[in-house]
Amino acid sequence: MIAGLEEITDGTIAINGRVVNDLPASKRELSMVFQSYALYPHMTVRKNLAFGLQNLKMDRAEIERRVDEAARILQIEPLLHRKPRQLSGGQKQRVAIGRSIVREPQLFLFDEPLSNLDAELRVQMRVELASLYERLKTTMIYVTHDQVEAMTLATRIVVLRAGRIEQVGTPEELYTKPANLFVAGFIGSPKINMFDATVTGTGADRKLNLGDFGTYPLPPELAEGHERMTVCVRPEAIKLDSGSVQAEGRVRLVEYLGSETIVHVDLPSGTPLIFQTHQMEKHRVGEVVRVGYDPADQHLFDADGQRLMLGETLVA
Repeated sequence: MIAGLEEITDGTIAINGRVVNDLPASKRELSMVFQSYALYPHMTVRKNLAFGLQNLKMDRAEIERRVDEAARILQIEPLLHRKPRQLSGGQKQRVAIGRSIVREPQLFLFDEPLSNLDAELRVQMRVELASLYERLKTTMIYVTHDQVEAMTLATRIVVLRAGRIEQVGTPEELYTKPANLFVAGFIGSPKINMFDATVTGTGADRKLNLGDFGTYPLPPELAEGHERMTVCVRPEAIKLDSGSVQAEGRVRLVEYLGSETIVHVDLPSGTPLIFQTHQMEKHRVGEVVRVGYDPADQHLFDADGQRLMLGETLVA
């Protein structure tokens, strides 16, 4: 819809303050980078970059200037004489991005541009895309299913589920104050821990019953009326033999990643738990460990999966 390839049924699309609802795609001053590169296999890199501008009947000297500038920015000058079959995946993606840059658009659209690349190349291209944004300062709308890409590249994230917006915010806002369980589970690697809980007592005596973690007081300012909740805690907030809320469990899996270790634990009830440590402790599968956290690090969600509020302030 933003590109003009699909009609909208309601609302307004504006680019730089200009309403483009009735403008064809060719008049919207935007460029799109596809997942599949979409390069012309019979053309050299230079011709691939220049082709769209030639169709616009642009002056030849201006086309050469733009192609050379894009090649310089993306460091693909030595590749200009090659054809796509002679390029690696990362080089093809640079050419696809270059084809968008030469149009000097007001808006870039990226449709999962890194999904066809291997893990190492994806990391490299993420860095290059971030650097490209810093140089061009042109708005980029980037679609991805990879939350690491979203967190590392975005200044603002829109989380979508089944066509509906779940939350809009900065990466930090989505990570520290997820609006619902879907966002909490989607943002963050390793994934956030989720525990079912019930509320007992009334008034100031209300307590949260968290099964393996026992019972502890609820924040007094939390409104009454919630009998069941989900408590979420980030893996880095869970510590060994520390925290006012503790439980014992048995180590099921240890992922040693060099600078950090991710430990998977089964609690007595069978509930899985993950904690992340940057210390060099050695854990063994089958080992019994005691883990805990402080209530200040928890996120509370109601029975419908929506974040609970404390007055005007989100919990945690």
